[in-house]
Amino acid sequence: MRRKIFGAAATAVVLGLLIPLSGCGSSDDGADDGGTLRLVAAEYGDTPATSSKAYWDKVTGNFTAANPGIKVEVRLLPWADIDREVSRMVKAGKAPDVALMGSYSDFAAQGKLYSAEELLSVGAEANFLQPLAEAGTVDSRLYGLPFVASSRLLFYNQALFAKAGVKKAPKTWSDLKAAAKALKDKDVKYPYAMPLGPEEAHAEALIWELSNGGGYADSSGKYSLDSEQNIRTWQWVKDSLVTPGLVGPTPPSQLNRADAFAAFLRGEVGMLNGYPSLAHQAAEKGIDVGAVAMPVSDSLGAGESPPTVGVADWMVAFRQNDRRAEIGKFLEFVYQDKNLSDFAGRYHLLPSTASAARTPAGGGLSQTDEDFLSALRTARLYPVNDPSWVTVSDTIKRNIGRAVEPGGDPKAVLEDIADKAVEAGKTG
Repeated sequence: MRRKIFGAAATAVVLGLLIPLSGCGSSDDGADDGGTLRLVAAEYGDTPATSSKAYWDKVTGNFTAANPGIKVEVRLLPWADIDREVSRMVKAGKAPDVALMGSYSDFAAQGKLYSAEELLSVGAEANFLQPLAEAGTVDSRLYGLPFVASSRLLFYNQALFAKAGVKKAPKTWSDLKAAAKALKDKDVKYPYAMPLGPEEAHAEALIWELSNGGGYADSSGKYSLDSEQNIRTWQWVKDSLVTPGLVGPTPPSQLNRADAFAAFLRGEVGMLNGYPSLAHQAAEKGIDVGAVAMPVSDSLGAGESPPTVGVADWMVAFRQNDRRAEIGKFLEFVYQDKNLSDFAGRYHLLPSTASAARTPAGGGLSQTDEDFLSALRTARLYPVNDPSWVTVSDTIKRNIGRAVEPGGDPKAVLEDIADKAVEAGKTG
């Protein structure tokens, strides 16, 4: 998924590919072509062998066989490009019929999308996992159809924990700090890897803020970026982890998620927040990984259970070409359990529907995947249903790392981010 949390969430490195699939194979922008639907989708693979092409070839071929009058042409775009490219197509009057991408709310606010109730049966619309459906809803209508998702748990390298004499997974921030100190004393390069670099800092930031009773928005849905809880969170992180050197040699503001994950797979990280695909990659490399809920602040106490962070990628359907009936048939087909589970299984993600989560491809989920799925059911997602979120998330990604730099002032940094969010809301 767009790496996003929010969006997320694809969890694989993306290819710089533009691949036409099925149907006539043309890469023209959304031009009318009779019975051909056009899907623009993010590429989830990191090599030609893992490209999403194989999946979409199979699904679109099966769909056309069952619906002979409707072909589907698919373009795959890199995650880095897809949101911008789809926006360009829409502005040019050449919207695709369907897109699988990292955002949707700006299109919903402009009245350019079909809602789920216009496309899906009542049963299919009700089948989405609740936190994902809530995040995809604007003005009580579901416009962002969640496709695949992930949640975040604290990973720890069990061999490094044993080497450092840490016998239990941390449950509180004090436990985490003590474990990080023990790991540092045994020369672990990154006792706790804290990726606050511009790639995905907003994910790490939300994880920490939720674990202290804060977050990006209050109970009314309004941004609360500079809340007292959030300010206290970053002051603690700076004073208790960063200043004592418990986060490794790379300053958090310069450490990106991909680099932190790569270090974890090299056995250089004691603890970090991760998602399902990383657990599978670590297992393939023989790394024994523990996965637990993010430790909570001592002011909350170990008995508290704040929500975990969840990420989803969104399927959206555009009104521009007036193909509601055909799009509805296609999406009903794509969201069949076997098809959704197949895609989720290919990339070690979680399916977005309750029924697919119960009947995954391959006969069942691993225990780690089950833990992620349990976390997802009560997860907090980014406020992706706010049209200003794209701008606000970018502001967080580029600035939150300053809060823990030497001489940094967490309160001032958060207030600056909050001010920019207000401006984004005025122009969004």
